[in-house]
Amino acid sequence: MTSPPSALAGWTVEQIAAGRRWVNAWKAAGPNLERIRRHELRQLDSYRTIALLCGPADYRVAPRAPKSTSGLIEQQRLFRKMRRP
Repeated sequence: MTSPPSALAGWTVEQIAAGRRWVNAWKAAGPNLERIRRHELRQLDSYRTIALLCGPADYRVAPRAPKSTSGLIEQQRLFRKMRRP
């Protein structure tokens, strides 16, 4: 059983060396990038971030305003309707 040819089969020796340098550069940068990411996450203001994502929230108008009814009366009406033949 033969294995499929390598994706690097058409690469020159110089291209392979450059690819290895590229991989090693990202391996070296990984811990520093993770440190920066964690620092930036710690600096976030959660309330401000949510406000930016969701926009202004006015709880006096629909759809966030409280409903005048819980829906229980409508549910009871439907149950009564279903019970009748």
